[in-house]
Amino acid sequence: MVSVKERTFSVIVKPNSSRNEIVGYDKERRAYKVSIAAPADGGKANKELVKFLSKELKRKVRIKSGFTSRKKLLSD
Repeated sequence: MVSVKERTFSVIVKPNSSRNEIVGYDKERRAYKVSIAAPADGGKANKELVKFLSKELKRKVRIKSGFTSRKKLLSD
């Protein structure tokens, strides 16, 4: 049986942006910076973040922690 290890990565989200885009990488915080057009209201930005990154990375991602924070831990 093959065991596949889950990959995790951190992102810092900026909601209410003009468009969805991966802005860069913050070395100090060890996190990717991502702008999301959806507002941080009722989980809209979280849903848009997962949808956007899943499409960009061509694999399903999910939020592991940071549901109410700008810094989030995601996994695939």
